[in-house]
Amino acid sequence: MTLQQLEYIIAVDRQRHFVKAAAACGVTQPTLSAMIARLEEELDVTIFDRSKHPVEPTLIGREILRQARVVLQNASQLKEIVTATKETLETHFSLAIIPTVAPYIIPHFISLFQNNYPQTEVRILEMRTDEIIRDLKEAKIDMGILATPLQDYDLLEIPLYYERFLAYVSPSDPGYVKQELSASELPLQHLWVLQEGHCLRNQVFNFCTEHIPVEKQVYEAGSIDNLIRIIDTNGGYTLIPQLHQSMLQDTQLKNVRPVISPPPVREISLVVYRDFIRERLLNAVADTVKQIIPPDMLDMRLKKFAIRL
Repeated sequence: MTLQQLEYIIAVDRQRHFVKAAAACGVTQPTLSAMIARLEEELDVTIFDRSKHPVEPTLIGREILRQARVVLQNASQLKEIVTATKETLETHFSLAIIPTVAPYIIPHFISLFQNNYPQTEVRILEMRTDEIIRDLKEAKIDMGILATPLQDYDLLEIPLYYERFLAYVSPSDPGYVKQELSASELPLQHLWVLQEGHCLRNQVFNFCTEHIPVEKQVYEAGSIDNLIRIIDTNGGYTLIPQLHQSMLQDTQLKNVRPVISPPPVREISLVVYRDFIRERLLNAVADTVKQIIPPDMLDMRLKKFAIRL
């Protein structure tokens, strides 16, 4: 039994496909299949039911996979111990961020991370929530920053900060005369939202009402900046993330109103696959985000403690 064989069975469990697992591991499919077959022969069990499509682990296979992750995590801790003794963090990784968070984090993150960890190569991608979840499970990316909770057992969520939503209201809208707006008073017929596929769209709808009337017309745009331009020209209102205020002009800031009863808030988390073990890298990313986000918005645990896997 080798660590490589354990990595191969975990890859198959993630991909649920031998060819895709082989590609993710950088080997040919016959090589991966042969190594797994040898492991099954050594243990005298069948780890995967190959008759099913997609392939599934057997009952005993699930137990083996669970223990394999523990073994690999413990083995990786040895590397982490060595890495922790080095003054520099020398590695490479990929980080995906949802579009409604990216504008507030990416510009500052790039320069801060390069300055603090010059030996580390990071590839940053802007992706929708469903794409990040898919690529995390397929091991195409290492980390994601997105709105949570996701309610997905395969993923580990580490809350970074909590962000309020604010109403951006046109001077022509009836709500403009109020200094603050109640959640129950926000009319859907005046609402502009993002297109399907953006998590912010679902958060807005969940916040406004559980049942969206069919007869109400809802307008959709491709980005928050477009929403604001549309409202400046056509009237109505939308909900914007708290951090977007810094991107508004002075005249536009006059159109912002707090929302109460209840105030809408979203949780933004650093998300990895559950078997992720690069603890020092997680803390490097989290520490960089902590330099960008206002302290009063940060998760209290992140303020006080380092991340422990």
